[in-house]
Amino acid sequence: MGIDKDLLSFNAEEVLKETITFIRKVVEEAKSSGVVVGLSGGVDSSLTATLCVRALGRDRVLGVLMPTSFTPKRDIEDAYKLAEMLGIKTKRVDIDSICEAFLKAMDVPEDAPELKMPLANLRARIRMAILYFYANAKNMLVAGTGDLSEFLIGFFTKYGDGAADFFPIAHLYKTQVRKLSEYLGIPSGISFKPSSPQLYPGHKLLDEIPIDYDELDPVLVGLFERELSPNEISEETGVPLKIVLDIKSRFEKTMHKRELPPRIIRLTSKKDSSLHD
Repeated sequence: MGIDKDLLSFNAEEVLKETITFIRKVVEEAKSSGVVVGLSGGVDSSLTATLCVRALGRDRVLGVLMPTSFTPKRDIEDAYKLAEMLGIKTKRVDIDSICEAFLKAMDVPEDAPELKMPLANLRARIRMAILYFYANAKNMLVAGTGDLSEFLIGFFTKYGDGAADFFPIAHLYKTQVRKLSEYLGIPSGISFKPSSPQLYPGHKLLDEIPIDYDELDPVLVGLFERELSPNEISEETGVPLKIVLDIKSRFEKTMHKRELPPRIIRLTSKKDSSLHD
């Protein structure tokens, strides 16, 4: 049976129940008042917000929109549409002036070509700081919106969208996220919208990743769940070997994003031994 037809299939009701239980457990154990979710108008944030409402109720979920001057109008409209559908409160913080303040303080030009990615990552980190401001002010947790596909290839900003108190959908590949979103009634215009991080004008997934998620996810399943060789994955999926090796390399090169920063640990008591577990 093909990779795309076995481990990528799932029972939506079982996944829904498992995820709702997980969200409730995390929030209850933290004695939190609820969760803050960054709403981008994309499928990941829309599904995360929807699951949190299912788990906690609409009054315990706050959606925060953080657009730039180049954020597509449709994305903003979709984020508001989703919030209205869920009945949750929203806050909007336009981040252009915040980015400009950073650049002015550092005395660096915004249009310098070498600053394209540093500035893109700065935008992601500014957004996370805003989410944590609201979370701290309201005794809430930040619900991360990253999925498993992004997690495995390191397609997120360290201490930006890669930072959160918990990740409700990080056990689901992007194709599964889309299917679960459709199952939950999230509009198809959101569920199947092409991925576009929008960290710089016109930013699209395929600017950085050689294949879209429909092809990527079977490769990831082959690598990390079936533990097949790159050659076997290429033969079974039809994805060129060069791209399979590229995906494997991305996982290896971004390992630091998925681990705590390295440090020297000196044990001072038996209690501290848990640090090595």
